[in-house]
Amino acid sequence: MSLKGKHIGVAFTGSFCTYEKVFEGLIQLTEEGAIVQTIFSNASQTLDSRFGTAESFIQRAEEITGVKPMMTIPQAEPIGPKSLLDILVLFPCTGNTIAKLANGITDTPVLMAAKAHLRNNKPLLISISTNDALGMNMKNIGLLLNAKHIYFIPFGQDNPEKKPNSMIAHTDLLIPSIEAALLGKQYQPIIC
Repeated sequence: MSLKGKHIGVAFTGSFCTYEKVFEGLIQLTEEGAIVQTIFSNASQTLDSRFGTAESFIQRAEEITGVKPMMTIPQAEPIGPKSLLDILVLFPCTGNTIAKLANGITDTPVLMAAKAHLRNNKPLLISISTNDALGMNMKNIGLLLNAKHIYFIPFGQDNPEKKPNSMIAHTDLLIPSIEAALLGKQYQPIIC
């Protein structure tokens, strides 16, 4: 499947340690000819970390995609009624965002984008990055695994010895996961 001309949303949440992989994914998508719209959560657009400044992340996303990021709930809301995206990727998706999504909470631009996008019965792809996937957030991941139109980039434990509850997506599977989700399928195996 070609991604050329596909409108792909990429929503950033606060897992700053994964941003380098996200930017690699943005480059891949633009090289495939996709039209990429980024959306930044409140945390991702305001918090600086040892991985870089919020301002530098926003600037880099715009440089790669050529499109100004969505930064507010009102900017993200039209994704639904205007059917702006073919697919939305929460990349990275923190445990906090997973929990809110699973429980219908819409209090950030990313969650508004997800809610608005799902109303169109189009695929939402999750790239998890959470230290509590095998802990308190497992129930939320389970809810989302069983939800219509929600798919996951395959994921696994990233450091079982030091962080036994932590799981992270295999971001090298971004493109095939998008292609499968656009066909209404979950890329397999989901846990690897």
